[in-house]
Amino acid sequence: MTGSLTGSWPAKQLIDGAWVDAVDGGRWDVIDPATEEIVANVPFGGAVDVVRAIDAAHRAFPAWRAMTPYERGAILVRAAGAMRDRAAELGELTVRESGKPLAEATREWQIAGDLFEWFAEEGKRVHGYTISSRVATKRMIVLKEPIGVVGVITAWNFPAYNPARAIAAALAAGCTVVVRPAELTPLSAMAMAAILVDAGLPAGVLDLVNGDAPAMGQAMLDHPDLRKLSFTGSVRVGKLLMDGASRTMTRLSLELGGNAPVLVLPDVDVEVVARAAVAARFRNAGQVCVAPQRFFVERQQLSAFEEVVVEETRKLPVGSGLDPATRIGPLISARHRDRVEELIGTATAAGARVRCGGVRPVRPGFFLEPTVLGDVTPAMPAFAEEVFGPLFAMSSFDQLDDAIAAANGTRYGLAAYVFTNDLAAAMYAYERLDFGIVGVNEWAAHATEAPFSGRKDSGVGHEAGREGLLDNLETKLVSFGNVR
Repeated sequence: MTGSLTGSWPAKQLIDGAWVDAVDGGRWDVIDPATEEIVANVPFGGAVDVVRAIDAAHRAFPAWRAMTPYERGAILVRAAGAMRDRAAELGELTVRESGKPLAEATREWQIAGDLFEWFAEEGKRVHGYTISSRVATKRMIVLKEPIGVVGVITAWNFPAYNPARAIAAALAAGCTVVVRPAELTPLSAMAMAAILVDAGLPAGVLDLVNGDAPAMGQAMLDHPDLRKLSFTGSVRVGKLLMDGASRTMTRLSLELGGNAPVLVLPDVDVEVVARAAVAARFRNAGQVCVAPQRFFVERQQLSAFEEVVVEETRKLPVGSGLDPATRIGPLISARHRDRVEELIGTATAAGARVRCGGVRPVRPGFFLEPTVLGDVTPAMPAFAEEVFGPLFAMSSFDQLDDAIAAANGTRYGLAAYVFTNDLAAAMYAYERLDFGIVGVNEWAAHATEAPFSGRKDSGVGHEAGREGLLDNLETKLVSFGNVR
């Protein structure tokens, strides 16, 4: 296969401008989670492939860095246009490897295009500044320079968005990139690499490897020419990478887990918020790091809220993402489905009630009907842990301070949500919620042009927004004196 946009999407690694197999000949089957059928067979390499890719990116770095932001931006804008123009076709590719509904996958590629376009423009606005010295004969200037080769390891839940967010920022900053997509969903990243190559990206500026996650991650940390690593994934792996980076002084951006609380205050229209909550909670079958998960509803409103949630959840069609009627696709794998079922079982054993869902449809694929639990307590793992699946759980509160304390009572700190018509209450809540992203009366609290940042175990560093660009830059002070 080639990288041509007019032919088949590639199913190989990209190293130094060439589409190649793994050095050791390893292969990996990509499975459609809706059918359990093999949709592609791709290379599955190891540390030696990573070394080759980083070496290529290191060689390409001086020339890419020397290009003006306008020249680099023109390539990224061409790629952005191709992603948006072919979003429907690309979306189908993403559906086949991830299972998500086609409308969600198509929109994901449109947003990927937005990311490349926005960072292409923001890259033109990377600038330094001068410092007024306290010494009359001294002049000081501060420069921003690309950090070098950036490694990108992405998660499977957004096969196009996750790579785009990190790759676009790094390329716009003047860095070269080695990306390792999730082994469950590598095809979207391979297509993205092909689009960038066709848009004119020079050989070696973006390299893509696919293979063993621990071996490749360690190889990235061990390589002296890899200056930064961007990782999207689990807290457990993020902490392992942080431990490894401490020995190599590799800069990290870690976007890890989330367990987002939702505070539903008593002054809102409960029915309106509940209906919207169902759509937000079950997007991508709940496999979203910023998905609302821990719903705290004022005690007198909880019963009404729960009834609307149950009613709306029962209406959600479950099926193949290629079916336009589908709202809930499969989970990514049997292992992930088993874990959600285990959380449901643990909760019901502790006294929770399954109000709807909770069973597997009789069909191939890793499906689980969207589930609503009643009589949930905050201590239950289905409420206290990141679920990453189609499970809706609610608890009650009496006082706002109690709800805020419960919301903050987690090791996660990625996203939180507040719904109220009282501006003072909204301000009181968002000022006290210990999360990097807070949505007030909305579910789409993140955006291409805004920073995506976690706290506590949810990560370090930034993705998206200007902060995401700056994370790929070094700061240099140049001081002019008068000794000559």
